[in-house]
Amino acid sequence: MKIARVDSHSIKVPFAFGGNPTGFGGRTWTTNNILLVRVETDNGLVGWGEAFCYGCTDAVRAALNNMIAPIVIGEDASNIARLSYDLQQKLHLFGRYGMTIFALSGLDIALWDIAGKAAGLPLVQLLGGSGRARLPAYASLLKYRDPEKVAARTKLAVQQGYRHIKLHETEEPEVKAAREAAGDDVAIMVDTNCPWTPEQARHMTLRLRRYDLHWLEEPIFPPEDFAALARLRDGTGVALAAGENACTSFQFRDMFSAGAVDYAQPSVTKVGGVTEFLKVATLADATGVTLMPHSPYFGPGFLATLHLLAARGGPGGMIERYHMDLEASLYGDLVNPVDGGFVVPLGPGLGRDPDPDVMKTYGD
Repeated sequence: MKIARVDSHSIKVPFAFGGNPTGFGGRTWTTNNILLVRVETDNGLVGWGEAFCYGCTDAVRAALNNMIAPIVIGEDASNIARLSYDLQQKLHLFGRYGMTIFALSGLDIALWDIAGKAAGLPLVQLLGGSGRARLPAYASLLKYRDPEKVAARTKLAVQQGYRHIKLHETEEPEVKAAREAAGDDVAIMVDTNCPWTPEQARHMTLRLRRYDLHWLEEPIFPPEDFAALARLRDGTGVALAAGENACTSFQFRDMFSAGAVDYAQPSVTKVGGVTEFLKVATLADATGVTLMPHSPYFGPGFLATLHLLAARGGPGGMIERYHMDLEASLYGDLVNPVDGGFVVPLGPGLGRDPDPDVMKTYGD
């Protein structure tokens, strides 16, 4: 079973979230962007993956089309682990992390989708799991910078059945508003997206500690300063989460060795795909760190995360869901939690292919 073709499709779906348009990476978000990776084999099987893109779609797409596709055409599609190693080695000159690994992640997810389809099994069973029927969800609010809007959106999330709510705020009034709106029996997490120096982070963490944070996420820049994260964790007693900006198991190895986090957040579309995610999960289990994937996705990366968590033997882990209202979905209602949890699709591979009508309408 040889790889015959590798294609990419950029999907941009408008959304609303109850606030003014915001974003990261120097761009304002008005659409939810998904970079689909389509892999076809010489026997006609098609697998779908997702490469992290957001505001870097063109760069990741170029890496996939110009660097990766020429190498993998004609290679054995079933030899996924070997391909992952070979591609990382052959392309290391262009950077071990970032765009290269994002693109590799998309390819890897698509190959695992093909493997499941070839075996006639859902990915969760291919990975050795029996299949948890439902996985708990948490609401991941976008950034508002407005206590009243944060309170209103927090109340809405609680009404919708969420018992864990994550903010993307950096100021105390917004965190206070969320805690007051949620009450004491709902967990509040705060993702700050790397805004502070170690000293600023210490000061702000001590101020926010009174709001009983379930975790504080990525409080320090740069995010790979694991020693500083470890000092903050030890010095404040607040649980820390990080890892969405880490690529490959080697960065997570260093993170865990430093004692930097309570919650590890590998992102399957950034870390190196399913193959590398599994290595991170093993490291987390061996070091007593809770696996809590970064997964605010609506493409194959979302489905892959469902299967990866469902295949795990132990408890723990939630699925992150951006608290936004999408104009359309590649997977229909699968992206919407029911009674606080997501259903794992049990068709072969990832369980569901993207809706071709949505791709046609929102693709570019």
